[in-house]
Order: sequence, then C-alpha cells, then structure tokens
Amino acid sequence: MPVSHRLRQLKGLLASLLIVVPGLAPAAIAAEVLELRFDGLELPVNLEQLDGWSLSPGGRTGGGDLAVWLDLLDPLSRRDLKILLRAPLLRDTSFGQQLLDSWAGSQMMAQLGDLLTTADGLSTTVVLQTTLRRLLETRQEVSTIGLLRALPVQRLSLQLDGLYDLALQWRQQIDLQRQALRRLQTLALPERRTLPFAFSDRTSLGPRRQGLVVAHRQQPLPLEIWLSPAPGGLRGSEAPDRPWLLMMPGLGGNADQFGWLASELAQRGWPVVVVQHPGSDGPALKAALDGQRPPPGAETLAIRLADIEAVLAAQRRGDLPVQGKGVVLIGHSMGGLSALLAAGVVPEPGLGERCRKALDRLPVANPSRLLQCQLPSTELPERPAPPADLRGLVLLNAFGSLLWPRRGLASLRVPVLMVGGSLDLVTPPLEEQLRLFLQGKNPRSRLVMVEGGSHFSPVRLMPTDEVLFRLDAELVGVDPARVQSALLRLTTEYLHTLEEPLLLPAQRRVQQGVTLDVLDAAAARRWKSGLEP
Repeated sequence: MPVSHRLRQLKGLLASLLIVVPGLAPAAIAAEVLELRFDGLELPVNLEQLDGWSLSPGGRTGGGDLAVWLDLLDPLSRRDLKILLRAPLLRDTSFGQQLLDSWAGSQMMAQLGDLLTTADGLSTTVVLQTTLRRLLETRQEVSTIGLLRALPVQRLSLQLDGLYDLALQWRQQIDLQRQALRRLQTLALPERRTLPFAFSDRTSLGPRRQGLVVAHRQQPLPLEIWLSPAPGGLRGSEAPDRPWLLMMPGLGGNADQFGWLASELAQRGWPVVVVQHPGSDGPALKAALDGQRPPPGAETLAIRLADIEAVLAAQRRGDLPVQGKGVVLIGHSMGGLSALLAAGVVPEPGLGERCRKALDRLPVANPSRLLQCQLPSTELPERPAPPADLRGLVLLNAFGSLLWPRRGLASLRVPVLMVGGSLDLVTPPLEEQLRLFLQGKNPRSRLVMVEGGSHFSPVRLMPTDEVLFRLDAELVGVDPARVQSALLRLTTEYLHTLEEPLLLPAQRRVQQGVTLDVLDAAAARRWKSGLEP
C-alpha cells in the first residue's frame, strides 16, 4: 500500500478515536497513557489496553474499547503494528548495556527522546536510558510496549509526525535510488558481455598468515599474505610494473572475507596483503554482542590508519614477502574510508557544523553519517604524507560525503575505481560515491554501479560468520557470488590500466545476469544532470 494512503488511513483512524476518548474512564487514562500526536491531532491511548491488544492473536480480546478502533486498520497494518509493539528493542542484556554506552547508541537515544516526550514536551532521553538499563538487569529482552509501560512518567507523548518522517526518509531513499537506476539505464553506454572467471580452489592455495609486530599494539597485527605463482604461472606474474595490493575489510569484517578477491588477484600476478584490524573486526563485533565491550565505531579509525602505515613501512623494509612497483589500496566500506585517509585526502574544515545539521534527525536513510559524525569526537593521528609509491585505489561501497562535501576526490593524485550498489542502503551511492567521484580529476578514475548490488555484495561470509550476519534478501541483493565474479574481472582490468597506457572504457558490462555500469567523468556528469529537477 502506498505510504501516502497509509498516512491518510492513520489520520482517519486517529480522528475517529478522538470521538470516543471522552467516554473513557478518567482513572484508566490517568494510569498509563500514551498521547499520540499526528498532523495536529492528539489522541490519548491506554497503554494497558494497547498491550493487551498486541498480545491477542486476532479479534478484540484483551484490547478493551481500544481494540474496536485498532481493528479498523487493514490486516497488514494491524500485523505491522503488533510486530512493532512486541518486537524486542534489545535481546541481550550485556549487549544492550554496551550499546547504550556507545556513541552511536547515545545518538539514537537522544533522537528517540525527542520523539517520545513528557506531556509538557520535555525530552525523555535520560528517563529512557535509565529505564532501559534497569529493565536489562532483569530481562533477557525488552520490547517497545514493555519499555513504554515501564517508563516512570504518567503521561507520555509520541510525535508520530517525527516517527513517520523517519520512515519516509527510508522510503524516499529507496525511491530515489530506483529512479537513479532507471536514469542510469537510459544512458547511452556501449554494451559488453563478458565471461566469468572460474574461481580457483582456495583450499589448495591458502594464504600465508603472519603476525607483524607494531609499536601501537600489544599483540602482533594479523596479516594474510597471498603470493603470486612462480615464474611461468598465470599471465602477468613477472610483469615489471606490477604493484602489490593492500586490502582492508570494513567495520566488523575479517581478512578471510576477502580471500575470494585476494586469492584470485594473486593467481593473476598481483601479490596481496590483507590486514585484519583487531578491535574493529569480527571478534570485536562478537565481543560487543556478548556484552564484553561497546560496539566498534569511528574511534577505531586512528588505529586502523596506524595499521596501514605499519604494513606499508614493513613492506618497504623488506619485512614482508611481497614485492611490487608501488602499492594499490583496496578497502570495503570503512576500509575504503581508511584507504582515502591513508592516501592523504584530508577532511574539509567544518565537519562538526555539517554533522550538527546532518544529525538534526536520525540518518536512517544514510547510516554511514553516524560514523562520519563520530569523527569530531575522536582524535585521528597526525598522518604522514601519502605513500610516495601509491598507484591507485579500489573503493568498494566507501563513503565520506560529510568529510569531503565540496572538493570530493579532487586532491587525490592517483586513479580510483569506486564501486557502489543500487540497493546499498548503508552507504547510498548517490551521496557517498557519485558525489565524491564527480570532483575527481584523474582521467583513469571510474565509477561503477552494480545494478541490484548491496552494501554486502563484495563480502564473502565464512561459516563462522553466520552468527554475526543474518541478512534479509533485500539487503543481500543479487547473488553475491555472481557480483563478485563480475567485480573480479573488472578489478583485474582496472589494475592493468595502472601498468599499461590503457583506459577502462565507459560501458555497460553484463556477466552472468549481473550488470555493471562503468562511468568515466563525462558519463557520471550526464547521470547526475539527469537526476536534477
């Protein structure tokens, strides 16, 4: 059902409920009341009746007079409302406590406190935090209705306008990306159909695992090293201009999630080092879920950058068994942001002010802004000059629109392959990739849009990751294995352009049903101009 129809339906329901409010017993209203405010309407709802209605599998039992009116909603709306009321806000006591202690958690609670206020309009942020902590001490999970009924405030006011505004942000972002994809598909690009590479048997190859002793960590930094075949192996294994590759996973990611890409590129002649960042990797995320530490966030960027610098220095000293003429940095999501910062792209002044505006409401349509806006409260190290031998960047679902709103990648002196997905709702491509790419100056740079690709398309999950990543089909997008095969061929061709006088042509590539739109600067500008009103 269209969102606009849902809004009109809710307005009508609220208006009809206002007619019966005077008939409610004053004592019942005074006991536990949630006042819903929407488009100028004010509706007192008895929370005990709302709780009873949410528990009833059907009919009006348990909901009292309120059930008569709530049952006027269509079946889908009734189901969604019951799910919203009964679904656990937090399932695990220890993780919930850690989330409340984190920077992102405090931002979410502040936003919720502005939507759920006292009767006189005061924020309930402090009351919410205190009550959640108390509930988590005695319960395994806390539901929405359970939290509402536990708040020590006789009368609450929920700003449904603000709540629907958040929901509409999400819907509008999805609609915007669909429109952008339709516009992209109208661009006149040469079409090229490509054959997939056959993935190698990684079990027979395997990486060399090495711990690198670094000054900024107590334990050696874990590395996975994929060496190229001996002379006489696959094409390019002896190319004199071949760089080596340094890969960085995203927040909560492990090195082995990029084994599919590292092993294949090594087989084709590029030695690869994949760095795992303890403190912001899979074990750190699991520790947060187990309540042993707060969830990792942007505060880990400083040590990530130190990791990158240490690996680059170790390779220059000959402490790593990889050689190459220069280095290419490859990163996914926060790993891509780390690559940009390591490449010397300095955040533009005024980030704090931009974040105050961006966080005026919770950025549900672009969650990466929460990470970007944590940076003003963290301290990034003084970074040395970018690597003198840097040859290029490969950025998979990277972000940084608030860090570089005007200059984008203009200061980047090397070519970049920037990849986004049309279904990416974590780092939306129009804001986080197209906007940055348009300011770039290098003629070899390319922006790639994976039609049907998501934020998680480049990540290959291992069996041990299943407990950490439970993703719905809408978040996974097109079969990740087919997307990865298409990205492998594209990345290989891009790396060849760094060694030879070649340019990756703007084109529409189709491989195993996966479409990649490869845009140069001119094509990206045409796409952008078609999106403007």
